[in-house]
Amino acid sequence: MAKEADEEPTGDDLEAVTAAVLTASRVLVAISARSLAAAEDRVTLPQFRMLLVVGQGETKLVTLADRLGVNPSTAMRMAGRLAVAGLLKREVNPQNRRETLLRLTDNGRRIVEEVTARRKEEIAAILTRMPASQRQALITAMREFNDAAGEPPARIAFPLGWPGPSA
Repeated sequence: MAKEADEEPTGDDLEAVTAAVLTASRVLVAISARSLAAAEDRVTLPQFRMLLVVGQGETKLVTLADRLGVNPSTAMRMAGRLAVAGLLKREVNPQNRRETLLRLTDNGRRIVEEVTARRKEEIAAILTRMPASQRQALITAMREFNDAAGEPPARIAFPLGWPGPSA
């Protein structure tokens, strides 16, 4: 049974919902890219993702690799580059000398804060153009979407971040 051209899709219309989320994802990717542009001379997108995860708190290298979906040797190389750039600090875990612990330096934290602030500003500008009732509906919808995806609630410092809970 075909839909009328002027008929509004419902939440049961999986194709319409999928198309709406795909469109929103393009907007968010564009915002992410623009927010990272000023830091591009210092970090790449994968490196920034690493900084976000480590920014949640001291992190084990193996846990970091798992969260980023890379093997530990790749994470070790990325962490090494960020350490040389002065953005990450690597230390041997005093409780288990076979583990490497990572944390942000002040410069690494500054980059995360700058990029995140740009993202937050741009998203807020878009949201102010929406009616308040629609913003409330968006909060509910995004929480449900994130829950369905298994994504833990974002801390306010990381509104678009990838990190999960601290290791």
